[in-house]
Amino acid sequence: MTDPIYSSAVREMPREERPRERLARLGPEALRDAELLAVLFRTGTRQTGALALAENLLNHFGGLRALARASLEELQQVKGLGMVKSVEIKAALELGKRLAAFTELDRVKIRGAADVAALLMIPFKEYETEHFKCVLLNTKHEVQRVVDVSQGSVDGTVAFPRDVFRQAVREGASAAIMCHNHPSGDPEPSRDDVTLTQRLKAAGDLLGITLLDHVVFGDGRYVSLKERNLV
Repeated sequence: MTDPIYSSAVREMPREERPRERLARLGPEALRDAELLAVLFRTGTRQTGALALAENLLNHFGGLRALARASLEELQQVKGLGMVKSVEIKAALELGKRLAAFTELDRVKIRGAADVAALLMIPFKEYETEHFKCVLLNTKHEVQRVVDVSQGSVDGTVAFPRDVFRQAVREGASAAIMCHNHPSGDPEPSRDDVTLTQRLKAAGDLLGITLLDHVVFGDGRYVSLKERNLV
């Protein structure tokens, strides 16, 4: 392993306490968020070391969650971050999100809303606007695919039955679970959510595709309309 080119601030740290060396010795889980970003950056600027730059970045956005939502343009507003480092951040965070959401879908069996939440809670937490997704299931209620149906504004969006079930028909799904989020953070279903669920249930019955549930996600919480006896 070649020695990383650290700024003077990091070079002045004891070697065993430098971010890259700590990662190699203790594993990535031992590092703070700022240290992981510093490893990613490799170098800082003439005025700011890599670790200080990482700490400034996290302070600017208020943590990793807001950082993950930032655009390339917003990242470059932080002093010391150019296009290259901004692109590296976006790429690393996207890989993290994909890994967190990754499962062997054909082995995931949905037994209830808790399984749906385990599958989709992390992706939904990242959205600032309303998104609709549909979980397609086979006859054993194993996940075939999760498809994006629509997305809208902070106030809502529209999900038409034709959009929900188009991919279900193509995939030969026997059942489906509708999911969407409330950007307000409150997952309590609205009257419109209940009405939409009833429409989707009726449309699915005509197509021979059972709508098993409609799960509404909030900030770390969810509500199952099936558990409320509304499906």
